[in-house]
Amino acid sequence: MELRGRRANNVKALVMMGSDSDLEIMRECIDTLNAFGVAHEVVVASAHRSLDRVVSIVREAEERDVKVIVAAAGGAAHLAGVVAGMTVVPVIGVPCGNSPLSGVDALYSTVQMPPGVPVACVGVNASKNAALLAVGILAVADPGLHHALVDYRAELAHGVEEKHDRVMKALGIEDIDRGT
Repeated sequence: MELRGRRANNVKALVMMGSDSDLEIMRECIDTLNAFGVAHEVVVASAHRSLDRVVSIVREAEERDVKVIVAAAGGAAHLAGVVAGMTVVPVIGVPCGNSPLSGVDALYSTVQMPPGVPVACVGVNASKNAALLAVGILAVADPGLHHALVDYRAELAHGVEEKHDRVMKALGIEDIDRGT
């Protein structure tokens, strides 16, 4: 269930976007957190245009024991780094490719953090991977999430086997034993 507002209880993940233009990119993140049943909030706050709001949100998140923050931004993409500079809560940056440089600027801004202030960074627009990394961080202390993530990965592997079978069939090749 997607939680809205900054006062929800039991929130484990905070999803921050620098702008409403990041929403389409972040839908996969939100949908993935929902699929894993991770209680989360979604907020828009800009490191450049609403810094006081960012500071307030991050301070409240720490007080409420939020365990992981996903921060998405395009262009200069300072949101994840600014957030990481204010907290020891793990921060995952999602560089958004909605800029004239197709996200390369956002990628560099997100991934090139100084020593001592780490930001985990996924690929440009890879918000689903950000959610899965957040789930992995939370799964360290949550056996239910751990099992759900293991099951998810097993489904991915099964899907690859199905694709292999379709390709072999399309090529008219009789499949040989894969050793599984």
